[in-house]
Amino acid sequence: MSMLLLAAPASAQSPALKPYKDELFAYPGVLSAEPGDIYRVVDYREMRDINERDQIPERRVKGAYVSTGVRKAQKDLALKTDAGAIRHFAVGRTEGASVIVLYLHGQGGSRRQGVDDFTFGGNFNRIKNLMAQNGGLYLSPDFSDFGQRGASEIAALISHYAKRSPGAKVFVACGSMGGALCWKLAAGKDAAAQVDGLLLLGSLWDDGFLASPAFKRRIPVFFGQGSRDPVFAVDKQEAFFRAILAKSKNYPARFVRFETGTHGTPIRMTDWRETLNWMLSVAR
Repeated sequence: MSMLLLAAPASAQSPALKPYKDELFAYPGVLSAEPGDIYRVVDYREMRDINERDQIPERRVKGAYVSTGVRKAQKDLALKTDAGAIRHFAVGRTEGASVIVLYLHGQGGSRRQGVDDFTFGGNFNRIKNLMAQNGGLYLSPDFSDFGQRGASEIAALISHYAKRSPGAKVFVACGSMGGALCWKLAAGKDAAAQVDGLLLLGSLWDDGFLASPAFKRRIPVFFGQGSRDPVFAVDKQEAFFRAILAKSKNYPARFVRFETGTHGTPIRMTDWRETLNWMLSVAR
């Protein structure tokens, strides 16, 4: 069985993701940008980007933003590993996937947050559809904590699915405190060898990344941060982003600052397709 999986042709390469509701999820306006779009300030307005986008503000997006047929490709699973049983949602191809994307929730969240079709402006529904329509796999897991135990569980989950989709790039998106797991994965020798990119969404920083195996592999890193984030200050995340570029001038890192945005803004507003296509183009 494992030999057949290794021969799965769909995972031989990771092509660019095809469009899906791009006109609705594109950034509403770029106020300023640095060459190569390594740093952009995006116009964000609560009245427009929440109140006009949602049928019920912050609870239910308008129907145009979602396609719920993707639920047919969604499964609620439990994976038994040496790190314990890991409950997770899987959307798309669990074998022979072209690309794998994980979302790790923040404090107080659960695996259900990452598959909620209607919250966060429908952005989770978009990543689900992007993966399902492009032969990819999207995973939204539970985990025990934001420490080493949680990191071991996520590493085991990644290893399980990466073996079933050899050649697929693996990208991990971390919301808020979930970023602690992103950085622990980057620091772990085995996990860092399987993770091909990180997305920090309203999250934290870790200076240890600059000496990590993932940094040495030059995996792409995306930062999305609200300028008015009361939990993780934007100036500290920007300083960390600049520290990455100072250590390695051409390091594949990008930063999007959502002007006037708060803590959850990057989860709502980050353009999944643009970001992942950039990562697919630069990941080694």
